[in-house]
Amino acid sequence: MGMSVTISAATERDTEQIFRLQYLCFQSEAALYGNYRIDPLVQSLESVRQEVAADCVFVARLGDEVIGSVRGTVTGDGAASIGKLCVHPRLQGHGIGARLLRAAEAALAEERGATTFRLRAGHRSEGNLRLYRRVGYQTVGTSEGEDGVPMIVLEKPAGAYAATA
Repeated sequence: MGMSVTISAATERDTEQIFRLQYLCFQSEAALYGNYRIDPLVQSLESVRQEVAADCVFVARLGDEVIGSVRGTVTGDGAASIGKLCVHPRLQGHGIGARLLRAAEAALAEERGATTFRLRAGHRSEGNLRLYRRVGYQTVGTSEGEDGVPMIVLEKPAGAYAATA
């Protein structure tokens, strides 16, 4: 009998697994842009620990292994910024990313009062952009990441999170 993937809030115990998974998952993004200084690759373990303690962080688990994660925080204008969504490369394409997004959206809306969800994806990250559009996000603009990567900014109203289920 195979194990099923579970989604739950991250705990401090998950920090190191999230840190290692993030480093693994964002290698392909770095290669896509020829830039290995993107934030997920240079973020410190202590910074990840602080995000797990303060932000809305969810993990996907297969048994005891963290195989996916996502983070979100609500800004002063009621918008929830969602980021660093990642799923282990060998498990991508099975709906785990969408499940992580749904969990984060639900918690950010219901527990933290988010009125809008906002995320950013690199302009060449077609797979990521396809996922975000499939679950209801729409392009609202562009920006440049701190690492110089051109980003697409996407949003959807918080009331739409249930529609992604």
